[in-house]
Amino acid sequence: MIQKLFLISALICVVSPDSNSQEALKYQLPPQEIVKIVDAPVTPIVSVSPDKSNIVIVERPSIITISELSTEELRIGGLRINPSNSGPSRQTYNKGYKIMNIDGTNERDIAGLPVDPHLGSPEWSPDGKKFAFINSKQSEIELWVCDMTSLKAWKIAGNINMVFGSSISWLSDNKSLIYCVTDPEKGTKPERSLVPEGPVVQENLGKQGQAATYQDLLKDPVDEAIFEYFAKSQMMLWDGINSIRIGKKGMITDVSPSPDGNYLLVTTISRPFSYIVPFYNFPTLTQIWDLKGNIVRTLLEEPLIENEPRGYDMVLPGPRFYNWRSDEPATVYWVEALDDGDYKKEMKYHDQVYILPAPFSGSPGQFIATELRFSGITWGKGDFALVTEGLSRTRTRVISSFNPVDPQNTKKKIQEYNTDDGYNNPGRFMTEPNSRGRSVLLFADKGKSLFLNGNGASPEGDRPFIDKYNIAENKTIRLWRSEAPYFETVNSWLDISKGLVLTSRQSVTDVPNYFIRNLKNRKLIQVTKFENPYPQLEGIHKELVRYKRNDSLDLSFTLYLPADYTRGKDAPLPTLLWAYPREYNDPSAAGQVSGSPYTFTRVSPASALVYVTQGYAILMDAAFPIVGVDGKEPNDTFVEQLVANAEAAINKAVDMGVTDPKRVAVSGHSYGAFMTANLLAHTRLFAAGIAESGAYNRSLTPFGFQNERRSYWEAPDVYNRMSPFMNADKVKDPIMLIHGMADNNSGTFPIQSERFYSALKGYGATVRLVLLPNESHGYAARESVLHKHWEVLNWMNKYVKNKN
Repeated sequence: MIQKLFLISALICVVSPDSNSQEALKYQLPPQEIVKIVDAPVTPIVSVSPDKSNIVIVERPSIITISELSTEELRIGGLRINPSNSGPSRQTYNKGYKIMNIDGTNERDIAGLPVDPHLGSPEWSPDGKKFAFINSKQSEIELWVCDMTSLKAWKIAGNINMVFGSSISWLSDNKSLIYCVTDPEKGTKPERSLVPEGPVVQENLGKQGQAATYQDLLKDPVDEAIFEYFAKSQMMLWDGINSIRIGKKGMITDVSPSPDGNYLLVTTISRPFSYIVPFYNFPTLTQIWDLKGNIVRTLLEEPLIENEPRGYDMVLPGPRFYNWRSDEPATVYWVEALDDGDYKKEMKYHDQVYILPAPFSGSPGQFIATELRFSGITWGKGDFALVTEGLSRTRTRVISSFNPVDPQNTKKKIQEYNTDDGYNNPGRFMTEPNSRGRSVLLFADKGKSLFLNGNGASPEGDRPFIDKYNIAENKTIRLWRSEAPYFETVNSWLDISKGLVLTSRQSVTDVPNYFIRNLKNRKLIQVTKFENPYPQLEGIHKELVRYKRNDSLDLSFTLYLPADYTRGKDAPLPTLLWAYPREYNDPSAAGQVSGSPYTFTRVSPASALVYVTQGYAILMDAAFPIVGVDGKEPNDTFVEQLVANAEAAINKAVDMGVTDPKRVAVSGHSYGAFMTANLLAHTRLFAAGIAESGAYNRSLTPFGFQNERRSYWEAPDVYNRMSPFMNADKVKDPIMLIHGMADNNSGTFPIQSERFYSALKGYGATVRLVLLPNESHGYAARESVLHKHWEVLNWMNKYVKNKN
């Protein structure tokens, strides 16, 4: 059923110096150059088979329409559900697959694919001989399998339940699949009566219940019944021929088969539900089942969680992070806080990992303890693995090697770095699927070496790399690094002995394509031949620009100039500054360059970059660091640092001769919108601003936001000063507020823009409010995106480009 919510019109509220009115506008179109960019074909993506012999080319659809976006949606329990097929709503599906050899030859079609396909991503069997995929139909979600030998696809099941996401997993026998279907005995959906049976009551009896600000929550007993109706599912096993029920039906949120395929790690939720937290905080049961559905062991019964830990490195007491050990047939592990979840307690070890092998009948064994918060284990082989630990407050990350036979006594630190410090990031240890399809460390030299790859951040921009790591010597040697004028990233190793890797390579003028790179002789073989989807952007000037803030902090932005503009000859341009603030605790990391000057200019449909085609200079992704120093939190000087960042960017662009300082607009999305509103409240640097999907009153997110861990009552002055709503009387330059009417991002309720608009209007500001029907935090429908560009361009043309 189509919702009757403005299917052919956008609701726009407007106030201007000489009128107070609302407009019932139909969707408008921006100039054709922008329309063509929005309608450009989407470049396919690739999926490489585990045996590295084949590639699936995944063909993606163009931008969806408002009609597709406006299908019925159930917003409940922190989820957004398509009630017609028990899947996620707002999902973009693929339109087709093609197969080719790993070297790009022998492209071929698959027989038997669904008619009018809406396909998920390929899910490979461990041996790469088959892949599974879902096909979303209006009334159900189907499960299909494709055989790589016969190149035939066929449907194996219907009524797949994907309310909690994908529930599809291959077993290690390469023929069996685990999946969940909707409750076969669910009956008819509970209906809400127009006549209520009583009030909705919540009560707290003296216990703290601090939680973040969530959207789409349960609201009453009817919501509870509807949620349970859709959440219940029946687990199934397809053995290559038939499908068999496994265990009892329930609200199954997660299923993970053991590496040997003999057991299942199952998580279910149950009542009592909550009206203030999403489903993943509901009472949880974590168990190990066998393939007949018998309960082998109950690992955890966790009650409803409404009081969430708040503060840096705080966690819930008790077990967390249940997972299978990748390098063994069936061993489960988890971690528990030794400090009751409070990292401020002084002790040597704060987290303890426990381990329990099949048949899971004994007591769990203490495995390895960490001094910082446990972040995960990358398994390798019987005598080698890596453990990661870290702290969010200091951004510290430590990687240690250990022997799983004697983990604590063999633990050896091999990396320590600040996660904000891209220049000194050593990279990630590379992994690959083992014979059971589980990710394990990629070894070389008979187990003596590992490989690392990373972004390779540098003052010249990102330069991805591959290093070889000698385990015994704890040293690395560089095997390869991306070289200008190209930006090349590593997808995976194809053949270590031959030095072959699959990479994605692009330049300012070359669209990203896949290549096989030989690290020994440096030769390249092009695998894909994707074409430029944006010919109208040819000739656009792109440049990485570096400069300093008034406190000598290094900053940067990427400058885009119109194709017909000649610097030094033509007059300075009207300019749009686009940014997103980020918090740091180290000034040296805050000033680092990110991104690359050698990437192809890819434009998402809603990107502000499209305005370069209309005569604007774009200062894209301008660095806006907010740094905490001398024991202070970053937000203690949020406004001052925002202003300093903006002044530095504008001054640099003016000094370059490309920007007219009197004709600069500022814009951002989400926290960037928050930044935009603050800059207009605290400066007169900008001719106008455009704020998309922001939060403007921080008293509506009282238990923290972004990386702010203090509550409103602990830091009221910080919350108030940072809130544009509290400073609405200071906004003197035109500001446009854009918001999706179905925004489900934590904290950015549409009411944030509505109330800010009212406050601005009350103080006589020049302001326009654009509410996009059925759009969430990001804007998805073609009509909405094009209309947004029409609004923004009109606003900038009036108040920036043609400013008197």
